[in-house]
Amino acid sequence: MAVFVVAVWILSGLSLGGAAYWSLFAWRVHRDGRNRPSLREGLEGTLAHWPSVSVIIPAHNEESHAPDLLRSLLAQSYGGSFEIIFVLDRCTDGTRAALERELAQFRGDPARTPTVRLIDNAECPDDWAGKCNAAHRGSALATSTLLLFTDADTTFDPSLIRASVTLLCQRELSLLSVLPAVSIRHNFEAVVQPVAAMQLMKLFPISRANDLERPRPFANGQFMLFTREAYDAVGGHSAVKDDLLEDLAFAKAIVHGQGRRAGVFIADELLRVRMYETYSQFREGWRRIFIEACHRDPPKLVRYGIECATVGAGVAMIALATIAMGILAMILRDFPLGIAGVACGIVALACQQVTLRHAFGLIGAPKIAALAYAYGSIAVARIQWRAARDLRMNKSVRWGGRQYVLKPYSRMKAIKRSRNNRRSGIENSAHE
Repeated sequence: MAVFVVAVWILSGLSLGGAAYWSLFAWRVHRDGRNRPSLREGLEGTLAHWPSVSVIIPAHNEESHAPDLLRSLLAQSYGGSFEIIFVLDRCTDGTRAALERELAQFRGDPARTPTVRLIDNAECPDDWAGKCNAAHRGSALATSTLLLFTDADTTFDPSLIRASVTLLCQRELSLLSVLPAVSIRHNFEAVVQPVAAMQLMKLFPISRANDLERPRPFANGQFMLFTREAYDAVGGHSAVKDDLLEDLAFAKAIVHGQGRRAGVFIADELLRVRMYETYSQFREGWRRIFIEACHRDPPKLVRYGIECATVGAGVAMIALATIAMGILAMILRDFPLGIAGVACGIVALACQQVTLRHAFGLIGAPKIAALAYAYGSIAVARIQWRAARDLRMNKSVRWGGRQYVLKPYSRMKAIKRSRNNRRSGIENSAHE
């Protein structure tokens, strides 16, 4: 009996520890929620002069998605001139025909209709990722002051370009990026995608990405708005042609390399994206993201996987075990012990679920999906552990039409690279 009592108290203590963790996380979510940088802030301002914008879309076999994006771009309420450049990258489906049909059906005001160009790209150099090469080709043809790179599986609210350009100009940014709302079409997008996104935000908090004193550069390749000057200064896509995460590489080059300012904003439904059609694609895509986000550091990937599984599934399992043990204690007529166990377990589950439902609401995920967070956390942890294993085994990663064989960075090498980036940024700022 003594062993049973000790077990209940240990489980109760662990449950209270889990409750404390999720309470602290709830405070952070509440704080960040109040200060979250919303793209809608750009709708409240205006500019005396609207700069021209070139929207560049690399598209590889996007027959089902590209017409929706084109339709949303043609509906923009932007006050200045802008052009739309689709770079059809080695397409083997009907992407061009679908876009041409959409253009033929468009019945807007000819005087306000942007120029739309469909560029066929038949080849890709061996040392370039396909998406980067297509974006590079589009940028070479662009004629505007601002360059906006976006993915073909996104859709724009009519006010999106106006809001983003307003914020870029008013805050004197060289790069503005947006975190979109994800369209939920599959179960894994509702259950696993939010967990993966929250893990990435732990590595790159938006507050740090927008910090003027100690920024941790971050950008999302689904929407990157550059000034032409800043884009050319960092070398454009030529400088990131073989980076697995060209968006992070751009953010680091802009902030650390050039000493310029970048900003990240929450779309708040102004931008939506449809990311992965299958769970296999999702798993492969996030494996690549986590590898680069953790600087190709296998121990860090393992550590983050353990943390994800522990605070997700671990807290829930311990809380349920505590409740079960508490009920058993009451059956054995030890009511004080039983009530304490049940209460501690319920408090832990309540803290976790209330926090998750609030967090899911902020990122546009279904709140009901928070009930499956334990499963999602195990799935994401497995992706991170597999990424660590693949790094150690030099297993290739496929992205942008290329196979990459990655090797882990040593910690000292990563630190040295980070210091060099910061030093370069300081020197460039002083030179300017």
